[in-house]
Amino acid sequence: MSGTGVATIGDCRIAYRRAGTSGPPIVLCHGAGIDDATVSWRHAIDALAADYRVYALDWPGYGNSTGDIDHTVETYVDVLEGFLETLPFERVSLAGISMGGGVALGYALDNPDRVEQLALVDSYGLGGKLPSALQWKVLSQVPGATEFGKIAAGTSTRSVRMVLDSLVADAGSLPNRFVEDTREKLMEPGSIQAFQEFQNNELSFSGRVRTNFVGDLESLSVPTLLIHGRDDPLVPVEWSKRAATLIPDAELTLVDDCGHWTPRERPDRFNACLREWLPDPQAAPEPEYTKAGIPGVTRATSD
Repeated sequence: MSGTGVATIGDCRIAYRRAGTSGPPIVLCHGAGIDDATVSWRHAIDALAADYRVYALDWPGYGNSTGDIDHTVETYVDVLEGFLETLPFERVSLAGISMGGGVALGYALDNPDRVEQLALVDSYGLGGKLPSALQWKVLSQVPGATEFGKIAAGTSTRSVRMVLDSLVADAGSLPNRFVEDTREKLMEPGSIQAFQEFQNNELSFSGRVRTNFVGDLESLSVPTLLIHGRDDPLVPVEWSKRAATLIPDAELTLVDDCGHWTPRERPDRFNACLREWLPDPQAAPEPEYTKAGIPGVTRATSD
C-alpha cells in the first residue's frame, strides 16, 4: 500500500509519501536543487515497502510542501525533528541524499537515541569545501538566471540530459523515467527558489560551506552506512571515505559507474545495499498512536 499525507510542522505544510504497512520505520530525506521525495526515492520507496514502513518527506519549497523558512541545514533539522514527532515510533532509521544526508546527520548527532540506523548517500555536511560550488553560486546571484535556465533546460529530454550530465556519471544511459521526473521538476514554476536561497545561505564564492560536521563525526554513536558514487562530480567521494574512518561504527560502499544521484543512476545496487544495511524486518516496533491520533497530520488518498 502506498499513499500521501500532510503534516503541519509549525508554519510549514509538509507533504510526504508513505508506503508499507509493517516492518521497521525508515524516513527518506531528499536533496536540494531539482529534487523532491519522488525524484530521488521513486525506486527506493517501492523496493523497501514490502518489509518496511517508509516515509519520504518533501522539504518546504519542494514538491507539495510549503513554508516560509530560512533554507539552511539547521532549519531543515528542525523541520525533520517536527516531522518525526508526528510518527508513532520512538526510533526510526534515516537515509538522506546530498543535502538531505547533511540534515539526517545533523539530526542524528543531536538525537542519537531517536535514530536506529543512518544511511548517508553522496552526502553534504562531510567536508568544508565543494569544488563545484562557484558556478552554482554565481548563477544564483543573477536575477532570473536560474529560473530562466531551468525552464530552458526542461524544453526537451535532450536538454534535460545535458543538465543531468553535470550531476551523473553517464547522462546518455539514464532511464527515461528519471529524465521525465527531472523534466517535470524543471518545468514547475518557482521550483528552484528554495535551492537558490539554500545556496545563498550555505555556499560561499570560495566554495566553503556553512555546514561541516567533520569535527563531530567521532562522537556519532549511530551505526552509519555511507554510499557514494565513485564518479560523483558534485560532492567529493573523499568526504565519505574520510567519514568512514572517523565514525566509530561505519561501513562504506562505493558504487561504480555512478555520479551524484545513486538511488536513480544505480537503483538496483543502491536498494540492495540499503536493504542489507537496514534493521531486520522482523524486529519491527509496534506503532504507538495516542488516543487523539497523530497530531498535525492530515491523511490523503492512496496513489
